[in-house]
Amino acid sequence: MTVMTRKINKILIANRGVTAVRVMHTCRDRKIPTTAVYSTPDRLAHHVFMADSAVHIGEAPPAESYLNMEKMIAAAIQSSSDAIHPGWGFLAENDKFASMVIDAGLTWIGPPPDVIRALGDKVQAKKLAQKSNVPTIPGIIDVSNIDQIKKWMKSEKVSYPIMIKAVAGGGGKGMMKVGDGAQLTQAFAQARSEALKSFGDDRVLVEKYIERGRHIEVQVVGDEYGNVVHLFERECTIQRRNQKIIEEAPSPSIDDDLRKEMCFTAVRLMREIGYSSTGTVEFIFDSSARKFYFLEVNTRLQVEHGITELITGLDIVGIMIDVATGKKLPFKQSDIHPNRWALEVRLNAEDPRNFSPSFGAITRLQIPQGPGIRIATGVYEGADIPPYYDSLFMLLITAGADRGDAIRVMDRALSRNLRVEGVKTLAPLLLSIIRHPAFVAGEFSTRFIEEHMEELISMFKEKNSEDEVLKIARYVAEISALGPQPWM
Repeated sequence: MTVMTRKINKILIANRGVTAVRVMHTCRDRKIPTTAVYSTPDRLAHHVFMADSAVHIGEAPPAESYLNMEKMIAAAIQSSSDAIHPGWGFLAENDKFASMVIDAGLTWIGPPPDVIRALGDKVQAKKLAQKSNVPTIPGIIDVSNIDQIKKWMKSEKVSYPIMIKAVAGGGGKGMMKVGDGAQLTQAFAQARSEALKSFGDDRVLVEKYIERGRHIEVQVVGDEYGNVVHLFERECTIQRRNQKIIEEAPSPSIDDDLRKEMCFTAVRLMREIGYSSTGTVEFIFDSSARKFYFLEVNTRLQVEHGITELITGLDIVGIMIDVATGKKLPFKQSDIHPNRWALEVRLNAEDPRNFSPSFGAITRLQIPQGPGIRIATGVYEGADIPPYYDSLFMLLITAGADRGDAIRVMDRALSRNLRVEGVKTLAPLLLSIIRHPAFVAGEFSTRFIEEHMEELISMFKEKNSEDEVLKIARYVAEISALGPQPWM
């Protein structure tokens, strides 16, 4: 088979913040120039300074800037970029945008548009999984009224709790857990209205809720020649409001036999679909029954891809660029040997007590350093965190020879080396979680935070700039009282 490669001369990153900066690092390694796009409040953002050129694409609301497909294509043409990388979020899983990029004669760095379309619809994705003999959660699709739900529960002997999900959903939006019959009507209406507001599509499906479930996903990469390889799994169970905040690789929840079965199931599904580029097959793992079920496929680069890169030594963004230029995967399944443990925490600008957003200028920023630490940041000291977008501004990733090592390094990074002032961050909560005995023992479910919230908050160590001032004052007083010291 002849391999036809295409050259990429310049990449426009259709994103902002942490994502854009991450993609730019690989582009710098490859000596590929980059174009940043920015909205008005982002004009002084980190990703704008880092790119080789930058194009203003509109005002603050995402619909006028980062979600505006026509402006993205125009920015690419204006800046002489011949390829577009969508990062994660915004337009990353939008098949219409992927098609527009290709129709404009540009290279799309991601899976084919028809694959994105097929897998973006939860109903169709579930049908594809079932066709490939991948276990799926018991449920019903295309639900238009609550009588259908009651009928299904009765005939299939399904008991509460159940989960109502937006068909076009993602990122935890349009999802409602229903604990009993009294909540059903309201939850159904709420899930549909949230789905319509977030995705312009009010279709929902209903599934049995897996109690004490764990969220495990398999990273897969494929090329245009039918080669599909998995890069092992990640555990993403620690979530708040159905959104991940701590991820690790490998998963502490499964043994080698289950790992093999899960990873090969993911590869089988992606091969069947004809997947290329990078993607993630997400499973919910029922730890009591030791069974896993298909959740969805993310047809994009994931926020947590960095932990997989750390345990495998691969550059997933680099693989995406290579596949987009028509290259074959340079490795086989037998070449992939993870040899470390990695842990990632998402540093969001939020109040760690109640998750309410915290915006404004970062007045002080000290970034952790030292062995075993990798930082992906979208800000700098003095930068502004605007209120219009996702509150994630930094990913803190640590690695060690085993899980205990990775946790120890993360403890050092969060408790000794990190300082962020001007905005509130999740750092105190993240530190409480990684120090919690249940987390250390690997005993947790997706409900870990809601079950332990009060206890986690009680573990916070209050520290602010006043503490620093008092420390200096005490030091000055000591010198004044004791006179010059021998070391002075």
